[in-house]
Amino acid sequence: MHLALGLEYDGRAYKGFQRQAGVSTVQAELEAALSQIADTPIAVVAAGRTDTGVHATGQVVGFHTEASRHLDAWRRGVNSLTSSGLKVRWVSQVAAQFHARYSATARRYMYLWYEDHIESPVVTGLAVRSNGLDDETMHRAAQALLGEHDFTSYRGAGCQSVSAHRCVHQISVRRHGGFVVLDVTANAFLLHMVRNIAGALVQVGGAARPPQWPGELLAQRDRRELGPTAGPHGLYLVGVHYPDCDFPEAPLPGLLRAMGDSARF
Repeated sequence: MHLALGLEYDGRAYKGFQRQAGVSTVQAELEAALSQIADTPIAVVAAGRTDTGVHATGQVVGFHTEASRHLDAWRRGVNSLTSSGLKVRWVSQVAAQFHARYSATARRYMYLWYEDHIESPVVTGLAVRSNGLDDETMHRAAQALLGEHDFTSYRGAGCQSVSAHRCVHQISVRRHGGFVVLDVTANAFLLHMVRNIAGALVQVGGAARPPQWPGELLAQRDRRELGPTAGPHGLYLVGVHYPDCDFPEAPLPGLLRAMGDSARF
């Protein structure tokens, strides 16, 4: 049986998705729960290996098992064995050739800033504090990143991808209540690419850089010109697209979900 799971998790509880010795990771906790339900070791493959502190509402993982269980028994079983920071939202049977990473044709991320003059004890770790961002200028500046480009300037050190070329399908920056939200979809992303885009746009939004700068930076193909990478705790993996699968739509990050209709995207 070949299965896919939709995951939601709070990145604050984990040292990233990928299993690492001696630390808490999403993969380790999930595989332990699945293995207990299957009564045999289970190994999963994820659509994206999110970093330490990065959240997800739409992570997708796939695995193969000989264990025969009702689909909802997998969901309920995993959710009874995992912590409050990790839950399965749905389970679906998939074709044998399905691969959570390589079958995906697009990924969608959101980056959240919240506007406040002090650090919020409630929001800290779920969004990044800012003050007075010009979201309209940020949105205009972001449009220079649309399409297929060499994203070397937005590539994190240690990235192992052979090519820095990626295609951005859509990108926007919009204000929703007290939040400013970067919403970006691409065929794939380089290491820290979304966080580096956020780092560039926040400089535009705070008037430290002109609106044309993100596009100029793209053309320079020099990561050293960018400056600091934006923090991980504002970043959410909110969706993965598979052309041959009708998976449930992932929800928005909880902070936006709580705002109801005002936060529709």
